[in-house]
Amino acid sequence: MDRQELAAALGALDVDTLVPGPEAARTREAVQRLRLALGDPAATGAEVVYRDLEPGDAGWIIARHAELYAAEEGFDARFEPLVARILSDYLTARDPARERAWVAVKAGVRLGTIFCVDSGTPGVAKLRLFWLEPSARGMGLAPAMLERCLAFARAAGYTRMVLWTHESHRAAGRLYARSGFTLTKAVPVTSFGVDLVEQTWERDLAAP
Repeated sequence: MDRQELAAALGALDVDTLVPGPEAARTREAVQRLRLALGDPAATGAEVVYRDLEPGDAGWIIARHAELYAAEEGFDARFEPLVARILSDYLTARDPARERAWVAVKAGVRLGTIFCVDSGTPGVAKLRLFWLEPSARGMGLAPAMLERCLAFARAAGYTRMVLWTHESHRAAGRLYARSGFTLTKAVPVTSFGVDLVEQTWERDLAAP
């Protein structure tokens, strides 16, 4: 069976019948992810949707951050509770008029997220939990997601946006620079079991 035949077979699966109950949604997403990887036109040609958080997304965000940062950056288990606290704070105390999250979804597959939250400093928004699945990188999603976040922050009345990242995220740094952010701070630290250079980037939202 070649890739096209396998993709067609996967597309014909009735997941809800094969896997009834609460596991159906997870199985359906796994099938769709495999169809994307196989290049199934019905999946790869689907439009990317940017939606708000839905039940189950928080757990997925926490798990994928922990898994990807461990695999790609060597972070230890202390990173996972940090992401969990960010999600918990957002879900329990979110101001809908000034805070928003987006999940990028293609053919039913969740590909990444970006959050705009209040920094606690008047007029300053903070960008958080901006990431993409490895399979979704290079598709042009990151600039589109960042622009949505910036547009929301402006409309919500913020005058500046700040974000934290680290130096090894060079592609992200290039995107921030192209999008009008300025690197304002770089500090060598040891966090999550590895040596890092923490970076702070800032942007004036009044600028085009």
